[in-house]
Amino acid sequence: MTIKVGDKIPEATFMQMTESGPEPVSSSDLFSGKKVVVFALPGAFTPTCSAQHLPGFVQHADEIRAKGVDTIACLSVNDAFVMGAWGKDQNVGEKVMMLADGSADFAKAVGLELDLVARGMGVRSQRYSMIVDDGVVTDLNVEQGPSFEVSNAETILAHL
Repeated sequence: MTIKVGDKIPEATFMQMTESGPEPVSSSDLFSGKKVVVFALPGAFTPTCSAQHLPGFVQHADEIRAKGVDTIACLSVNDAFVMGAWGKDQNVGEKVMMLADGSADFAKAVGLELDLVARGMGVRSQRYSMIVDDGVVTDLNVEQGPSFEVSNAETILAHL
């Protein structure tokens, strides 16, 4: 069953690359008492993700935060090393928290996994964005098919 507006985010543990190596980030630490924008995508270093999705949130980070958002988090089914390297490659800095959902546990828990096994990519995350206020989903924008129309930073800005 896919998560929907009004649902509470399930317990999960993400991994984030830090200066001392990969560190766990619990969903409760990420979402409790905060307004968080999460955007998820199929994979780091992939064409649309690298050319449009992540750069849009980096470019609009200040505008998004000005609307009361505490954290902007990018989530992908990659490991923390890949997410850290991608963040450096994209000059993300402190604007976007790069989180790894390495085994797609969160993607599966929210019902937004994407089976790309036939294309040699395994199970990934669908492309989506959401606004989470104190652990509750208040906005959810899931792409239908390979499009990139509703999960972008501009849509999130309009929904904040």
